[in-house]
Amino acid sequence: MTFANVGTLGVAPGARDQVVSLLTRHNPDLQRAGCLLYEVGVSEEHPETVFVTELWTSAEAHRESLQLASVQALIAEAMPLLSGAMDGHRFEVIGSPLH
Repeated sequence: MTFANVGTLGVAPGARDQVVSLLTRHNPDLQRAGCLLYEVGVSEEHPETVFVTELWTSAEAHRESLQLASVQALIAEAMPLLSGAMDGHRFEVIGSPLH
């Protein structure tokens, strides 16, 4: 069953574009790890927030991806740019009217 992780990352003032650049950097390791979708977005209503939507083959694939060297390096690079405010939801996808 597909696993979804939908969340927000608070960013330091003026750091939103840097965080978006980091999160959208091409990383083929994610697809190999089981990532089906990784979308990053912004809203002018929330200038210090980055929105992330992820779909994974499983919750386990998502957990294991956090151990990849490329993901660990990205996290280390992004951490100084984040405010610490994070929110989100994780759930198993049941279905879609698009398939």
